[in-house]
Amino acid sequence: MADTAGPAPKPDAHGPNISGFFSPFPFQGGEAIYKGVCQGCHMADAKGAVGAGMYPALAKNENLETAAYPVGIVLKGQKAMPFFALQLNDQQIADVVNYVRTHFGNKYKDKVKPEDVKALR
Repeated sequence: MADTAGPAPKPDAHGPNISGFFSPFPFQGGEAIYKGVCQGCHMADAKGAVGAGMYPALAKNENLETAAYPVGIVLKGQKAMPFFALQLNDQQIADVVNYVRTHFGNKYKDKVKPEDVKALR
């Protein structure tokens, strides 16, 4: 029987190339990105939720003190948190991390720049 499926995609250095399965998110600005991407799990007040799963609170979260931590989580995911490296560009990730770090009772004023995100990709 002939194989008509064609060759499988070749994996890149980081594993299979799955970029064709993801579309960039159109949201611009930290608040819009939070509302469009994050609040479905972390809630509008960023206090998280418990139910079918546990969604950590971002409000008054001391883990956000070091900016590289939330950048890495947004880029690469962790446990039930999906990664967003293919859907959000460096500017969008910087914007949403800066938004969360300066809202919801968080007062971390040092800003993440797109260059910081790029360095962690």
